[in-house]
Amino acid sequence: MSHEPSPLRILHVVGGMRRGGAEMWLMHMLRHMDHARFRMDFLVHTKEPCAFDEEIRSVGSKVIPCMDPHKPLLYAKNFRRVIAEHGPYDIVHSAVHHFSGYVLKLASECGIPGRIAHSHNSSPGVEKRVGFRRRAYFSMMKRWIGNYATAGLACSSDAAEALFGENWLSDPRWRVHYPSADLALFRQTVDRAAVRTEFGITESAFVIGHVGRFDLQKNHAFLLHITEETLRQDNAAWFLLAGDGPLRSMIEARVANSPFRNRIVFAGSRSDVPRLMLGAMDVFTLPSLHEGLPLVLVEAQAAGLPAIVSDVVTPEAAIVKPLVSRISLSQPAQAWANELLSWRVRPKPSQSEALSTVAASPFNVENAVLDLEDVYLSTCQLRPKQRSESQPALMTPQL
Repeated sequence: MSHEPSPLRILHVVGGMRRGGAEMWLMHMLRHMDHARFRMDFLVHTKEPCAFDEEIRSVGSKVIPCMDPHKPLLYAKNFRRVIAEHGPYDIVHSAVHHFSGYVLKLASECGIPGRIAHSHNSSPGVEKRVGFRRRAYFSMMKRWIGNYATAGLACSSDAAEALFGENWLSDPRWRVHYPSADLALFRQTVDRAAVRTEFGITESAFVIGHVGRFDLQKNHAFLLHITEETLRQDNAAWFLLAGDGPLRSMIEARVANSPFRNRIVFAGSRSDVPRLMLGAMDVFTLPSLHEGLPLVLVEAQAAGLPAIVSDVVTPEAAIVKPLVSRISLSQPAQAWANELLSWRVRPKPSQSEALSTVAASPFNVENAVLDLEDVYLSTCQLRPKQRSESQPALMTPQL
């Protein structure tokens, strides 16, 4: 008597399932993947409740703390206990950047056949600026990734080079898998007046938006300079900042002493970013110090928003090219303000046109899920069973 094969079991390794680009991408995968064929659990490095924990558990997946990543021997003991208690797993998919080297080494020692390193960030110049011990750590982790990974994914070419080296294209294990957006959220009808009223913003105001965790990478200090210069030129404009993080209180304190404090809104950590983009924002900005490939930029384009971003953001992120402007961080805040305010009158594609362009790209979650399923099947030396002969497969790693 025939029966359906058991689902592949995948263990994702992340710091914690907080709101962030990589975590949101993972949730898109969890929500859209075929649960009859793929079962995903999440190993995290925190015991604190995180934003997505309850939803993860609601679909039958686990959130499993594995503590002490800064104590290698203790972490190894905890990792082996997780595998013994919750396994067996077919794949460990690690998204903790350099530390993935140690994770995949432990996964190999536990006999897990599929071992994937995933780079969600670039780190230009970081390895040259740190001390000898840190450089030695980076070197060892990269060597272990090379030794123990059966496949490697990166959200962009820059992110691939950051973790897999400048010659990453010569190794068939490494490849780019773009972060993807759930475009159904950008097809919703949004009451623009209601969204703006929620924040005390008039319906006719010109609103610049930013979405990002309040940490050094997102460069909020420079964002404040841009904000103040923009509001000097147009004191009727508004800034809407969504996100949370360790630097938020400091940035809020600076804004409290600004003459423009009544034009800057801190929206906090949000579960409705697409709604804010569609209903409240007219333009989007992202002056990050470094990025892999920011999911929020994909979402901004799906919302039809012009996006002014730092030139460290890879050109691969410009899906709807007329909407994306890249500016050097060496340019003064005035140059950024001029570019932002120019979109008060510049023509741009309609939101429906922008959304159609994103929908036809690899950044559409429906395309990305098929791609990731192929990666998992190939990693386990299986072949996709539900794709017709006439439907071309997306690029998969050659093992």
